[in-house]
Amino acid sequence: MTCYRTAERHCERHYDSAYEQLENLIGELTAPEAKSSSHGEAEERIWKGGMELMRRLMQGYLDDRSTAEETKRRVVGGDGEVRTHRRKDCARELERRFGTVEVKRIGYSARGLDSVFPLEAALNLPAERYSHGLRKTLVAEAIHRSFDSSLEQMRRELGGHLPKRQAEELVVAVSRDFEAFYDRPLEPQTVEPAGERVLVITADGKGIVMHPSGLREATQRAAQKAQQKMRTRLSPGEKANRKRMATVVSVYLIAPHERTPKQILEPDRYPQAPRPSPESKRTWARLEQDMAATIEEGFAEALRRDPDQKMRWVVLTDGQDELIRQVQAAADRYKVEITIVQDFIHALEYLWKAAHALHPHDATAREAWVLDRAHALLHGKARDVAIGLRRAATRAQLSQAERNPVDNAASYLDKGQERLRYDQALEQGFPIATGVIEGACRHLIKDRMDITGARWGLDRAEAILRLRSLKVSGDLDSYLSFHFEQERRRNYPETTVPPLLAEAS
Repeated sequence: MTCYRTAERHCERHYDSAYEQLENLIGELTAPEAKSSSHGEAEERIWKGGMELMRRLMQGYLDDRSTAEETKRRVVGGDGEVRTHRRKDCARELERRFGTVEVKRIGYSARGLDSVFPLEAALNLPAERYSHGLRKTLVAEAIHRSFDSSLEQMRRELGGHLPKRQAEELVVAVSRDFEAFYDRPLEPQTVEPAGERVLVITADGKGIVMHPSGLREATQRAAQKAQQKMRTRLSPGEKANRKRMATVVSVYLIAPHERTPKQILEPDRYPQAPRPSPESKRTWARLEQDMAATIEEGFAEALRRDPDQKMRWVVLTDGQDELIRQVQAAADRYKVEITIVQDFIHALEYLWKAAHALHPHDATAREAWVLDRAHALLHGKARDVAIGLRRAATRAQLSQAERNPVDNAASYLDKGQERLRYDQALEQGFPIATGVIEGACRHLIKDRMDITGARWGLDRAEAILRLRSLKVSGDLDSYLSFHFEQERRRNYPETTVPPLLAEAS
């Protein structure tokens, strides 16, 4: 029976305290002295009083559930053992977003066995004292700002209390079902006809400053050998041994987008159709596992999208040797046909450095020189450009130090020429830039993990990366629902009342 103010007294009595708080709050707002209050003062009064009202409503709900709990003769726990001893009004506290409440429930126990509380299972109470709502709020704060700032914000806005150490441990605990969430089969979707979407895998790496205990073994050894030059800070060269590399991967679908080199380099003169946006994008970063395992996850996610490999698979990379090696190894293991495209923007950066070496004092000449060679690259002539670079450096009679940027650019283009076939990529409508993953590295890692002075423990950093990945991919709300259900199964393995012993005492 639904209980409102007009319902029977036995049903609403648990909410007397909430009614009292509401009447008190209305009384404060209608008191003569409140007539001269500003709207901000009234808002503050409503906020504080409303927080207490919500706490009392929650307490009333829990008291109502406690009173309505049926008494059983015997209960079988998740371990299969029968509990015959019954204790009423076993109380525990629960910290919620709007304050502390008390849960009274019946406990069933037996000698040498842990107590079982059926009402806890029915309510899906957490094992710790912090409610699911408080955990949701903590996650929403902690994925964007430091733990100190998050807790300060929660202290200002909420009634619940959460110490820092417990907050960090809760974030780690909330992230624990990340792999299980994505291991589930994809829900049935309307599948686009093959050829109308390109499946893209793109990956990159980004370092995170760690506590020494969180560094990989080789980095730990290097850090121990390094001698700190300054007593009050690390110099730039020393920071290299303070970081652990996170691998960032993104998998998405995109409609083919054919265009010409002129449309890319001279968009004002040669406009192109609007670029399609990535669809069904999932982006994540991993710190605990190495690059090979994370790339493997990327291919597994792609296979979930296209198990029959009917789409065209494109892998976007910046040209990093180890990354390319792991991508090719994963493609061989999964026996999938891929096209690796090396980022055009990285190639342009090499050209600009070479241009500064060849035309150090003429900005107009530099721009024209880069534009000419960029056109050649987009027409698939990477090897010709590399040969021309070396010849230009020789004709200019540059010293070895002066020609290094030119030689580096030539080597980059030479080594990656098979992945720099931009003519073929443009003709097939493939993307040729890694903007998606570059943006992901900034957003997932730099914006949160590079907070000034931050040094991360491995478990905390991995947890934040998982939760930020879920947020970026649009899966955080679904994940939290999944996680809380998994918590129910872990905390409350099936507890039953034996059919022949279920009568109320």
